[in-house]
Amino acid sequence: MKQIRVLVIDDERAARNEMKRLLALYPSLELAGEARDADEARALITTLHPDLVFLDIKMPGQSGFELLESLPEVPEVIFTTAYDTYAVQAFDINALDYLLKPIREERFARAMEKALHKLQEPNGSNTALAQRRIFIKDGSKCYFVELGKLRLIESAGNYACLYFEDKKVLLKSSLSQLEERLGTAFFRANRTQLVNTAYIKDVYPPENGRIKITLQTGEQLELSDRQSVKFRQGGWF
Repeated sequence: MKQIRVLVIDDERAARNEMKRLLALYPSLELAGEARDADEARALITTLHPDLVFLDIKMPGQSGFELLESLPEVPEVIFTTAYDTYAVQAFDINALDYLLKPIREERFARAMEKALHKLQEPNGSNTALAQRRIFIKDGSKCYFVELGKLRLIESAGNYACLYFEDKKVLLKSSLSQLEERLGTAFFRANRTQLVNTAYIKDVYPPENGRIKITLQTGEQLELSDRQSVKFRQGGWF
């Protein structure tokens, strides 16, 4: 059975201790660490790469949502909080579960049943890209987004506009920052656009040195002169 690495994030020591007591009931869970706030949690997530995070939402400094938004990639999350007003938002973003404090053992058991099913199921044909996720907060809405579902990213001032499924949301990040985070699966088409190469459907011969491409969703892009050369050199055309 796969050992699942867990991180507990809560500003209250009593709450962390109670969570550790509950986690000890499950031999397949390994407590990788605990954190009191977003800064500690960010450092631990970056170094320990946990599979599952139990995350308090309302904490001093940054909230749990703000912590997730700052991460280059996010693990699976079960929210824990004393405030039921966050419940709808938590489920809207496809969190594994939402536990209201004080946490009852039977309620914790139901959450763990879902978590173990999700984390121990075979990956099947999923690619490494599809398993990586980022967290996006766009106004009052929040999303966990698999990188493999992102097809196009456009610069929008101090923000980037991300296109996935039928959605178009804003992330406070530059295109250059995202290009560095996303890796080689995304190609810089021009000064303002990044494209997921898995979504390219058709490539058209250069006009005045510039290649044009069509995505599976019908969007059309024109590569810059410089990126047209790189596109050919990369073997995509």
